[in-house]
Amino acid sequence: MANAVSKRDERKRLHQELSSNQILDSAEEIFASKGFHEATIKEIAELAEFSVGALYSFFENKDDLFVQIYLRRGEEFMEGMRSLLSHDRPPRDQLHRLATYQIEFMREHPNFGRLYLRDSAVVVGEVESKIDHAVADRYSEAMRLQAELFASGQEAGVFRDGDTSVLARFFSALVAAFQASDPIVMNGTGGPGMAVDDFLTIVDGAFGTTAAR
Repeated sequence: MANAVSKRDERKRLHQELSSNQILDSAEEIFASKGFHEATIKEIAELAEFSVGALYSFFENKDDLFVQIYLRRGEEFMEGMRSLLSHDRPPRDQLHRLATYQIEFMREHPNFGRLYLRDSAVVVGEVESKIDHAVADRYSEAMRLQAELFASGQEAGVFRDGDTSVLARFFSALVAAFQASDPIVMNGTGGPGMAVDDFLTIVDGAFGTTAAR
């Protein structure tokens, strides 16, 4: 009997997880297309094919949905980043792979990409502070991992000298600039845009030593 109950509980948990992700996917799409302030719980529920009441059984309100989107994608992003940087590769190769990973992550989740790169900047008030708190630890970890990569490259003589924490933030700013102009993310098209290989050349110019370029 105990095993049967346990199996039922597991099925219930998996169903709740699937339902939660369906709602979050729909919320990402609505927020990305209409913006946080214009989006409504009713629209999100309809797209997810849930009643409004059922949606509230998973999330407290619109603010909670917005924050949970950042928590979910943030953890997915960090899992991939940790895995990538756990491999022993030459620092320049690692930096190329890291830039490509970050670009492809937003391409894989374009609704979140638009939300993160464009719409979150206009969200103000309590929800903004909740997002800041939710992502602060992950951002700090990402900058630490990138700084460690730059330190490794400096030791190998392939990255320019400088404060590695500053280089880490500069690298993220460059990637964000590419993402914000990426038509695959921002327009949902495969239209003209900078090729990833061309962007990696810019990364080499920005961070490589003269000998490594």
